[in-house]
Amino acid sequence: MSNASQHQDVSVLSAAKNGLVYLTPNDWVLIVDKAVRRQFKAGETLVHKGKVTEGLYLVLKGTAAVQIASHKGSLEVGAGDVCGEISFLDELPATADVIANEAVETFYLDRPTLQSLFELFPHLGSRFYHSLAAILSRRVRELIGPASVPVPASLSKRR
Repeated sequence: MSNASQHQDVSVLSAAKNGLVYLTPNDWVLIVDKAVRRQFKAGETLVHKGKVTEGLYLVLKGTAAVQIASHKGSLEVGAGDVCGEISFLDELPATADVIANEAVETFYLDRPTLQSLFELFPHLGSRFYHSLAAILSRRVRELIGPASVPVPASLSKRR
C-alpha cells in the first residue's frame, strides 16, 4: 500500500466521531499496517448473524445496514465505523447481519493479529478496547434512549 493511500485511510479512520476514538496516530499506523483490505459489493454480507466472527471490520468507504430483528429502525455503519465487534469481544455468534448498501471497502483485523499487536504494544490494546467500550455504550444508548446522544467531555476536548 502506498504511503499516500495509507495516510488517506488513517485520516478517514482517525477522524470518525464514532470509531476507535482513543487510538493515537502511531496506533493507527500499526493497525493499518496489519489490516487486510476487503471489498464488498452491494448486497454482500460483511457479518453473518449467528456466525462467530474471527475479527472485526473498520469501514473505509460506503455504508452497510445493520439488521437487528428486534429493532424497527434502520441502523447503518459508514466510513470510520466498526462492525463485528460484539462477536469479536465475546467470541460468540454475531448478533446481527451487516449487509453492504453499496460498494463497501473495509480493513479487516483478525483476533490473532490484534493479540500479537497488543502483546507488543500493551497501551495500544488498552486504547483499542477503551474505544470499543465507547462504541458499544453509544450504540446501546442509541437503541434504548433518545436519538440525541451527548458527546463525553473527554472526547469533545480531543477534537
